Amino acid sequence: MIEGFLPFLAWFKALHVMSLIAWMAGLFYLPRLFVYHCQVVPRSAESERFKVMERKLLRQIMTPAMICTFLFGILLALTPGTVDWHAGWWYTKIAGVLGLAGFHGACASWRRQFQSDRNTRPENFYRAANEIPTVLMMVVVIMVIVRPF
Repeated sequence: MIEGFLPFLAWFKALHVMSLIAWMAGLFYLPRLFVYHCQVVPRSAESERFKVMERKLLRQIMTPAMICTFLFGILLALTPGTVDWHAGWWYTKIAGVLGLAGFHGACASWRRQFQSDRNTRPENFYRAANEIPTVLMMVVVIMVIVRPF
């Protein structure tokens, strides 16, 4: 724990929540773009437009927001009194966050497939995948707010 972080606790929390909101918005929206991208002809003007939108969303919003979420989350965890390291909720929350990061990585992989016109998945796959960040977000929020164990 780093005692010098205590005066900045409110700032760390605010920046962590803002980063998480931006990251989650991208995690919700990018798979929806994939659904729409499946509905257009590869190499068409519409497909090329989706490629630009997907790349910018991932690189300019989602990835920086994910990095900031992790950074401010780590700073929070290092601030005395914010985490009970013996409580089970903390480790469940971390598992949920790692799941979100894994989903982020899957989205990046899918985006690269669309970029090179190699997507083979149907739109229903991306519709179903779009539910994953919602479930993981629910786990994370419940663990942080309710702290059931």
